[in-house]
Amino acid sequence: MSASLQKGLNAFREVMDAPIASFFSSCVHCGMCADACLFYTETGDPKYTPIHKLEPLRRVWQQEYTLTGRLGRMLGLSQPVSDDELAAWSELVYDSCTLCGRCSMVCPVGNDITYMVRKMREGMSAAGHAPEGIIGATKRTIELGSPMGVKLQALQAQIRGQEAETGLTIPVDVQGADYMALLSSMEIINFPEYLGALARIFHQAGVSWTLSSEAFEATNSGIQIGASDIAREIVARIVTAAEKLQVKNVISPECGHAFTALRWEGPNLIGRPYKFNVIHILELLDELRSSGRLKTSGKEDAALTFHDPCQIVRRGGVVQQPRVLLGAVASDFREMPDHGVMNWCCGGGGGVSANERAEHLRLTSFKRKKSQLDELGVQTMVTACANCRIVLEEGLEHYNMNVKVVGLTELVAEHLVEQESAK
Repeated sequence: MSASLQKGLNAFREVMDAPIASFFSSCVHCGMCADACLFYTETGDPKYTPIHKLEPLRRVWQQEYTLTGRLGRMLGLSQPVSDDELAAWSELVYDSCTLCGRCSMVCPVGNDITYMVRKMREGMSAAGHAPEGIIGATKRTIELGSPMGVKLQALQAQIRGQEAETGLTIPVDVQGADYMALLSSMEIINFPEYLGALARIFHQAGVSWTLSSEAFEATNSGIQIGASDIAREIVARIVTAAEKLQVKNVISPECGHAFTALRWEGPNLIGRPYKFNVIHILELLDELRSSGRLKTSGKEDAALTFHDPCQIVRRGGVVQQPRVLLGAVASDFREMPDHGVMNWCCGGGGGVSANERAEHLRLTSFKRKKSQLDELGVQTMVTACANCRIVLEEGLEHYNMNVKVVGLTELVAEHLVEQESAK
């Protein structure tokens, strides 16, 4: 047995907790999870059935933690998991799973298949079977602090640009601010207008906020690749910076897995509670609206819809806030079929968008989103995740669809009362 395979199997054993054991024991093999997975529905290939993606992990559980499994292995009725098998399963675990959680929603016995895939990736990455794209993003995160290699100088350049555009100061390293805002690499590089939107909204609402020069990146590639030690290090950077600045709240940006890592997994990763609160930007915007501090005027005339980011809406519980915000700025808001907690993934979450070998499968799975948009007949799609936004734009271009994608925070900023009066 190779050293890498041994590391992978040891990682499988380490993650084999009570929930995983109970999930495998209670699975009734009904196949309902298949119809909830867009990789299965858009290809028709049974290998993309979510529970099937966990077969190597299930075999380790069965062979080492059940009586019948141990007997079967002793009698040669069941073969140990091999390195070749893990190599073959890499596509299923990384290319055809976005950790979107839709399969977990439909399981009749309540098995959290997404949780199990997340844990299985621990063994896959330890065995050296993570895709090159995600490995590269993870290395850049460790060495440079960002999966896209974005350094402080790049952020500073974007800050200067947004300050010139908005006429507002974007604070950095302010001690004792109420809120410390985080960004994802994609927002910094691809959508810097998000930063300008924050500045305009917070200026109107009188929000005390800051960025940190030591921890501005929210994306957590450790969650995506399946390496808890790396995920812990990334969260710890943010925690250290927030506590150093003594902020009261940390704002998770329009980035799905950043929210999952910081809000839900972070305290368990670092082994203690935070000394601050974590709030998603949409939660904060809705709080400002309900308290009268966020005032908008005018509404979009064009018909638009909302793409629910899986980690923010389905896995994160931020369901109603985006709809309330859209109701304030849109006159013709149309819900997608299967919207809210049952909406379909963009196809690029969970590190899939960083995985070059998954591109063809990702674009194939986009047919589901295309059908949703075709049914609605809208020309504008709003979302609240920078990764979703890029993946959606690529899919729309691939299928030659004339639909514009905009971020919800920027859309709200365009309708601020002060913006209307300035026109």
